[in-house]
Amino acid sequence: MDQQTKKELFLRLEKKAFALISKEEQLDNVYQGIVELLDNNIPYYNWTGFYMIENGELVLGHYLGAHTDHTHIQIGQGICGQAADRKETFIVDDVTKETNYLACSFETASEIVVPILKGDDVLGEIDIDSHEPSAFDSLDQHLLESICAKLAERL
Repeated sequence: MDQQTKKELFLRLEKKAFALISKEEQLDNVYQGIVELLDNNIPYYNWTGFYMIENGELVLGHYLGAHTDHTHIQIGQGICGQAADRKETFIVDDVTKETNYLACSFETASEIVVPILKGDDVLGEIDIDSHEPSAFDSLDQHLLESICAKLAERL
């Protein structure tokens, strides 16, 4: 997908996600709707899910993709735990080169994790895996950070 096509697609997806966040009454439906919106429209998003902070750890919520054993992740553990600990987005171009990577699927080649921040508090994060190496760029980061910021306003 060329960059212009990607920008146009991401703008449409951002608008749809914002509408869902603003209009849907049930928060569970918001999470599921965002997961479906992203996973169904971006071909290289092969696992898309939310982890939310519960009792000081990340707990898997709504997701689409292969089953994972990583339903509870300690803060600081793996890429997801690092993103929560550092309160910043992580893009991993090649998961095989990460010493702190928690393997969910042998097919995963790259990953992006974006925390949901409200002030200085991490409420959760969106985690996306791709079977393609170096799948994620600044456009993915912008889209996901924008969605997470809008979601944080609701939480």
